[in-house]
Amino acid sequence: MISISYLGPRGTFSEAALQQIIDDKPVTALQNVGERIAAATPPDALQMVRDGHVDYALVPTENFVDGPVTPTLDSLAGDDRLQIYAETEIPVVFSMLVRPGTTLDDVKTVGTHPVAMAQVREWVEEKLPAAEKKTTNSTAAAAQAVADGELDMAAAPARAGEILGLEALAEGVADVQGAYTRFILVGKPGKPSPRTGRDRTSMVFQLPNEPATLVNAMNEYGMRGVDLTRIESRPTRQKFGSYNFFIECVGHIDDAAVAETMQALHRRASWLRYLGSWPAYDEAGTPPPNFDDSVDWVANLREGKVE
Repeated sequence: MISISYLGPRGTFSEAALQQIIDDKPVTALQNVGERIAAATPPDALQMVRDGHVDYALVPTENFVDGPVTPTLDSLAGDDRLQIYAETEIPVVFSMLVRPGTTLDDVKTVGTHPVAMAQVREWVEEKLPAAEKKTTNSTAAAAQAVADGELDMAAAPARAGEILGLEALAEGVADVQGAYTRFILVGKPGKPSPRTGRDRTSMVFQLPNEPATLVNAMNEYGMRGVDLTRIESRPTRQKFGSYNFFIECVGHIDDAAVAETMQALHRRASWLRYLGSWPAYDEAGTPPPNFDDSVDWVANLREGKVE
């Protein structure tokens, strides 16, 4: 039986995403899930993997509206390497939860996770312009704060209200309809998930502070026809002007074009870490395209022996 940590407490979108990825079973390991452990933050969930307390962590990485979940990215670039094995996406809408009997006129404070606050800001400003906005570690933590009398209202999943006996003054709240959050399943380094032909590959690297280093790095993808799906930069916290670049692309490390791109980037970068190849979430089940045959030089990388 494997164990998985997630951004808790119970009732978060992360818990819903965890159940969804277990039901979908994009990787074999998810056929035998046992303990599920709630963590206070995404870095805490990932640290449980590093410390050997759990086998995997399920953490949010990107939101349709507010962009990257930066604590997750920063933790993935930490000293001890981790690897992504799968992903899932869930729609994000909120219930505005209060203690029973509370009206809008009673609400002086409203709280939720910072990413969630960005998705209900217009509703809050229209309905509660004078309310004080507070942030919490998770949406379910905000609901718990309402139940404990520390907040008057929380933007949280409806399930959190059901668990805690709260009422919803509004349901299905989202400033941008159709918004999704993407979650990734992260474990210790090992063989990547098998190639499906519908995959993503991710890496993080640093570049020398010299003219054209970033554009030359991006050209390595372009000249091989590798499609980028995401690029983020985050400060290294080592010195001003020093950044980690997080890249996701279409394809698997076993695809020749992706492997050759990584090899070229390894020569250009001052530091590079492979973050994994995994099947892209595809609710519609689109048939995979054809890809090139695998290349031999990535054998050690697939086995988790090199970064």
